[in-house]
Amino acid sequence: MESLSSLLPIIQLAITPVILISGMGALMITLTNRMARIVDRTRELAEVIPAADPEERQHLESQLDIMWDRSLMMRRAVTCNGLSMLLACLLIFALFGAAMYDWNMKAVVLGLFAASIMMLTASLVDFLRDIFVSLHALKLQVTRARQRPATTPPWSKN
Repeated sequence: MESLSSLLPIIQLAITPVILISGMGALMITLTNRMARIVDRTRELAEVIPAADPEERQHLESQLDIMWDRSLMMRRAVTCNGLSMLLACLLIFALFGAAMYDWNMKAVVLGLFAASIMMLTASLVDFLRDIFVSLHALKLQVTRARQRPATTPPWSKN
């Protein structure tokens, strides 16, 4: 029973990074869903370009450029989030190693925690940048739609 009671503080100590990993997992789902949406929208735009008239083609190509930039941001966000999760896992190993074998790993534990939080922060920065870029692209699309003449009079009913 003595050994079990000595393990409880170690397990309690390791719970914080586990909770951090759970939150990062939820963020990863969001990031990969956004990435999938960007990929799908890019494929849709790429399919329409060959048949588009020159003015429409220019607009679609600028949309593709925006999508490419967004995909790079999301790739960085996913990569940083994954690295943050990996560092948190290594942190758990370091905490257990330090507690079980009485290793002096204060600098390693602090370094892993700081690196994990920095990677998480970088991931969130790219996530927020993508949101701003996507809203800017949406505003351009809405402005363009408002400038185009209506094809049917608003009073006619189809």
